[in-house]
Amino acid sequence: MTVEIYRDAWGIPHLRADSAQELAHAQGRTTAVDRAWQLEVERHRSQGTSAAFLGADAVAWDRFARQARLDDTARRCFAALEKRDPETAAWVVSYVAGVNEGLAEGARRAPEFAATGLAPGRWEPWSPLGVWLGTHILFAGFPAKLWREEVVRLLGADAVQLFAMDGPGTSGSNGWLVSGERSVTGRAVIAGDPHRFIEEPGVYQQIRLSCPEFDVAGLAVPGVPGIAHFAHTGTVAWAITNAMADYQDLYRERLRWAAGHPGDGSSDGSSVEAVEVLDPDGSWRAASRHLETIHVAGSESVEVEVIETGRGPVVIGGAGAEESISLRYPPRVTEDLGFSALLPLLRARRVADVDRAFDRWAEPVNVVQAADTEGGLLHRVAGRVPVRSADNRTRVVAAWEPGREWQGWHEMPYGSFEDGVAVMANQRGPAAPLGVEFAPPHRASRIRQLLGAAKEAKEAKEWSAQDMAAIHMDTHLASASALLDRLGALAREELSPGAVALREQLLGWDRRMEAGSAEAAVYAAVRGAVVRRLVAQPALAVLAGPAGSLAYPEIFLPWLALTPRVGFALENLLKAEELYGIDRDAIVRAAVEEVAAAPAPGTWGDTHRLAPWRALTGTSYDEPGLSGDHDCVLCTSAVPGLSDLSARGPAARYVWDLADRENSLWVVPFGADGVPGSGHHRDQLPLWLKGDLVPVTTDWNKLTKQSHEGREGQESWESYED
Repeated sequence: MTVEIYRDAWGIPHLRADSAQELAHAQGRTTAVDRAWQLEVERHRSQGTSAAFLGADAVAWDRFARQARLDDTARRCFAALEKRDPETAAWVVSYVAGVNEGLAEGARRAPEFAATGLAPGRWEPWSPLGVWLGTHILFAGFPAKLWREEVVRLLGADAVQLFAMDGPGTSGSNGWLVSGERSVTGRAVIAGDPHRFIEEPGVYQQIRLSCPEFDVAGLAVPGVPGIAHFAHTGTVAWAITNAMADYQDLYRERLRWAAGHPGDGSSDGSSVEAVEVLDPDGSWRAASRHLETIHVAGSESVEVEVIETGRGPVVIGGAGAEESISLRYPPRVTEDLGFSALLPLLRARRVADVDRAFDRWAEPVNVVQAADTEGGLLHRVAGRVPVRSADNRTRVVAAWEPGREWQGWHEMPYGSFEDGVAVMANQRGPAAPLGVEFAPPHRASRIRQLLGAAKEAKEAKEWSAQDMAAIHMDTHLASASALLDRLGALAREELSPGAVALREQLLGWDRRMEAGSAEAAVYAAVRGAVVRRLVAQPALAVLAGPAGSLAYPEIFLPWLALTPRVGFALENLLKAEELYGIDRDAIVRAAVEEVAAAPAPGTWGDTHRLAPWRALTGTSYDEPGLSGDHDCVLCTSAVPGLSDLSARGPAARYVWDLADRENSLWVVPFGADGVPGSGHHRDQLPLWLKGDLVPVTTDWNKLTKQSHEGREGQESWESYED
């Protein structure tokens, strides 16, 4: 087969082949050459084997991956895919073959392999499915149900809504669609940015895939064939946001050793490693159980007990534990990760094609926006959400109680367009019947306000693709009103002169979280002080533990940490009519005095700095200061009361122009190449910081055909014959 690889000025790969199968092989090989270290980290994480080269810090994830049976679920889903959709299965196999062909070359380029002693391994046909599952298993935030259990137990059911916010453990996005009637070209524009933990290399890969069947540019997930989330085929484009749906359940299980085990009280001394579980019909039935070993670099191996009941794998507790909890998630039940949607999406020509493709979508549950060159528009939810009781959706339920079973699947809702615009930013929208906790409406309301799409707007601006960058970068913080209103209500005579001056400074602030703003830094300092003082209040401090949380595995503790919970729910806590007798005005007053006595130095960007995740922490960079905040359209999330550092933010930005794909734009936080020190490793970072975007170049004559010598003198490939 013949494949051609081109690169644009930013090193972004543009691949051309004679068929979809050949193109998948090329995508796999190119990704392996560019991002071998990232691919191998993700493969090992999906298998629960990353501690073998990353060390003890990776044990918590590996334990969860094994107990949740991620790799086994990926295997099952691929086996089912082979039977149900052999064409897509063969396409995935071709991608995997390309990865395996390119890994050795990619490993030679990547210094992390030598640093850890890791040798590139072999990908299996189901490895891309494992990467997809491992990337998204926590998207729906099922550990939030553990938090709600603690809140109900310690504060009562009414307290749950006080903390019902999207927090640091969730992934969100902004997305908006401007129809042709509101654009300067008469054709639609789609724009937005996914908010995820910022990783280096990035979680999204800019790429173009071209063959006689399709020609698609978009943001791929490294390790997974095709382009699922954000893409432009030339005649139709689509994008997604997290629907904030609830589609994973936690069950409290009753486990016991089977007769004959030393722990059951009737043993004759033999050791039968069998466990039984109580089912809803009152019967005790055998649960599967086995032990696995996690090898840990620089430390002793760790033994992991893997148990699965009729509900799902046990992720908390185990045989002999006082309490055990199992996880039920759709791919484990259906043996379907939705990969049958991927080829139809690449082949899509119109909105109707995209709509049909997303009917096959499974995981995660997303809100989709799409438009085509003929004026077609789409705004819908896609994915698989089980029908079950309200308690299942909000709490940990008892597995032995009848009525907790899944009863089929929800029909996916469709959204509407208002004044030619659709805006989604994880707020309550078309997915409202499917979820429990949503983001506050601030980001969505601000985007709509900026677009001038509100019904009361007297003038509706006509928008171009180039105009969208200004919306990406908007830093207005509407949620600041809760604290500023209380600050404004404080009596001046009750404040020291320094606190009065600080109060006036904040009340005159434009509420923009700009990196260069001293007022934004002062606001963040006061906010952090308020959060810490609220956390210390006895009425809320009971949620800090131990209160049962110490029994939970380490992987779930971020959802149970009190300071982030209070920090992200601060608006609710300050606006609530009453808060367990806590004098919130006194707390705000004390916080202002605290900051006035030790003024926050410098500007917001001095402390609000980028803090990306890296599998290896040895590489050090002087990361830049950032504008934005959690509830800004420029969603760079700090954790109020804990840290101003931002580990989560826009993992990419995109603008799809349906009038001319060449006018489309995109950017990622770092660059196209995953190799530290390479020319395209971090070359997009300055643009990402400023809000600038890279043009999507699709004219082959404007691209550079990759030479056989490759980049940085590494042997690479231009074309090959098979």
